[in-house]
Amino acid sequence: MAEPVKVYPPGGGGDILEVIPLGAGSEVGRSCCLVKYRGKSVLFDCGVHPAYSGLASLPFFDAIDADEIDLALITHFHLDHCAGLPYLLERTNFNPKARIFMTHPTKAIYKALLSDFVRVSSHSTSSEENLYNEQDILKTMERIESLDYHQEMTVNGIRFWAYNAGHVLGAAMFMIEIAGVRVLYTGDFSRQEDRHLKEAEIPPYKPDVLIVESTYGVQVHEPRKIRESRFTQKVAQAVRRGGRVLLPVFALGRAQELLLILDEFWEAHPDLQEVPIYYASMLAKRCMTVYQTYINMMNDNVKKRYDVSNPFAFKYVSNLRGMDQFDDSQPCVIMASPGMLQSGLSRELFERWCTDKRNACIIPGYCVDGTLAKHILTEPTSISRASDGKELPLRCSVDYITFSAHSDFLQTSQFIDQAKPTNIVLVHGESNEMGRLRLALEDRYNKGSEGHKIKIFTPKNTQAVQLEFHGERIGKAIGVLPKRKPENGLEISSVIIRQDFNHTLVKQEDLSTYTNIKISKISQKLVVPIRRSFTTLTGEVVRTFGGVETGVSKESSRPYFTVGRGVSVEPVGDGLSVAIKWLAGYKADMIADSIASICISMNDLVEKDPVTFELDDDYYKRSLEVSRKMLASRFGTVLGVEGDKNKSRLVLDLVEVVVDHHSGEVECEDELIRERVRMALRRIQAAVFPIPDYYCDCCACSTMDNTEPDQKKVKVEEPADKDAKSEGKRPTGPPVDSVDGVKVKQDEEKVQAKTEILDYALGTEASIQGSSEGGLQEAGMKVGELGQGLQAKDEPLLDTLPVKEEPKPVDTPTPVDMDVVKDEPA
Repeated sequence: MAEPVKVYPPGGGGDILEVIPLGAGSEVGRSCCLVKYRGKSVLFDCGVHPAYSGLASLPFFDAIDADEIDLALITHFHLDHCAGLPYLLERTNFNPKARIFMTHPTKAIYKALLSDFVRVSSHSTSSEENLYNEQDILKTMERIESLDYHQEMTVNGIRFWAYNAGHVLGAAMFMIEIAGVRVLYTGDFSRQEDRHLKEAEIPPYKPDVLIVESTYGVQVHEPRKIRESRFTQKVAQAVRRGGRVLLPVFALGRAQELLLILDEFWEAHPDLQEVPIYYASMLAKRCMTVYQTYINMMNDNVKKRYDVSNPFAFKYVSNLRGMDQFDDSQPCVIMASPGMLQSGLSRELFERWCTDKRNACIIPGYCVDGTLAKHILTEPTSISRASDGKELPLRCSVDYITFSAHSDFLQTSQFIDQAKPTNIVLVHGESNEMGRLRLALEDRYNKGSEGHKIKIFTPKNTQAVQLEFHGERIGKAIGVLPKRKPENGLEISSVIIRQDFNHTLVKQEDLSTYTNIKISKISQKLVVPIRRSFTTLTGEVVRTFGGVETGVSKESSRPYFTVGRGVSVEPVGDGLSVAIKWLAGYKADMIADSIASICISMNDLVEKDPVTFELDDDYYKRSLEVSRKMLASRFGTVLGVEGDKNKSRLVLDLVEVVVDHHSGEVECEDELIRERVRMALRRIQAAVFPIPDYYCDCCACSTMDNTEPDQKKVKVEEPADKDAKSEGKRPTGPPVDSVDGVKVKQDEEKVQAKTEILDYALGTEASIQGSSEGGLQEAGMKVGELGQGLQAKDEPLLDTLPVKEEPKPVDTPTPVDMDVVKDEPA
């Protein structure tokens, strides 16, 4: 590892922040930068170098311990910023608990772009040089999480959020904060708005460290209108003289900008409309779905055009499916990848056309040293053919008209003026350009006697920049604690909260008010049928506990008694059941279990009136909203479907998926994706609607009709066979289900499904074997969770089991129904 650059302010005794470029240090390519501070490690980007192949193209992972990384943030989908991620995650000791984030458009395009990279690499290199395979990419997709611009997240004490970076669709700048120190990593950014993208944002917070690209050094881009005019004139001149024009570009990014320019120029010049424009990339065609999905992230120009028509539905541009049927004897314009002519279709076309002086090659983006695109800009007389090394004369015209969405000197200096960082680390720039930029910035900020001074660094790969920061370690007393005047030697009793490197002193009762710590109380309710009067039950409890507090409820005007100041018992319904209520705790739990045991010892089977439960529309709307949010957290952006409130739309692996939340059906052309989403939807529905009363196809209870959710009812009626009930056996007769002498009229499949669920929760024959400590509570939790959809207000929960062909007598005490309400705020 290179010798670190150390900067220690006077005084010492601070904490050291390290910035280590593992790639893009005094070079362009394989962007990868590690930031370490206060025991936390954040990795920005993980790309490959376009001029190299195999392991040589990767960042210098051996210079760090990948197991120590807490967080990885990927700025955009270009290969030099993300193509090394599968290797890092699957072929190194990368921390399995670390989390990886990128924006929604970046994740949507990431998989398709890397799959294409694997396919092209397998053809151009030996199998030993392949970095990873398709399975490795799929595994990384499972770990990658998405976030929106300005969405603040916290991972292991590291706060971070993203800003729009311009550059390409979904490109982000990331601001992280560790122990009060802010670091801004720009990635590739552009402060110039173009035909479809917004300019990069200026963060409202001053960063302590700015890690910024230096791609163009001190160069200044020519104005956009002049650049576009020069580009269109060069293209028109070539095709009018009978030539063919090659535009080597990356499949996504600047290619979409050039297509918008050419399509508009062809529209304005009828004499050119017979000349075809080809886009030779099936990958780009597939990714157009993503561009159309995220129109809302583009600039106002595209949004206004989209209100009338799709701006990416080009009139004069067609997709070239393959070279087999392509006749290149006539004038044409072809846009092909890769952008640096290293291999692939762009290299093949250049070698075919470079010998004809009528043809033209226009390089529209930045070229890395060591690539053919960079070489032909030096005006050589010949080039070497990739297949056999044969020299080919270079007679076609070669022009460099940059449409690169990288920041130039003017944009970078203006960005620094407004961001006002204290320290700057330059990355992503050739050594000479980076050195020139450093000198220019030194002259701008550090030569005068006034203004804020900025420390500027240009580290090489693996060379650490070490900066010292002095942070205060103060414990702040808040809430009721500071009301007492502090005195020397005063002892205080409090809870010390250490959260995100901050220390807080707070009383326990103030925890939920002043911290993120939630204090919850579990309020439990157990409904038990009783055989005798409430007065008799009161006497039995008095004999057991030695005394109770009695009273009359103001709400129901019914008598009640309280045991141990925490467990209350009150008759409910028609007086044949009692509700035992208490706040969970080891003492109250034991008292409640004991009272339930007394009730069971007095208990006989209970006859109840029919109970009707109706699903209200508000509950359904809330459940639908929760279901959509859960889908979005798994698969990305979820949109509504116009005209149908029950349906949602999302894009997964560049394929559109339509989900019907009411029926549970999933519409998708790809069978594997449809099954993947359908399985996820089943789990979501099971969570949102614990009793599968409607549209749950995870069991055999999806037989309800298509009536609206707010009209569905479950009817519980009297048992048919009362004699069987009195003998302690299950009723016989018609195929109707029964528990506690209560039967439910439902179709057999639904009854059977609920039987299996309740049998699983309560055990064989759905009975409670004894009343050991915690036993009733555990069973109550299960029944309460499974029976939410069938419980009426202030009534015992009633559910059913099926009649089996050979019913067995139940010798245990009468089962009880339980309802548990969790996480009720203090």
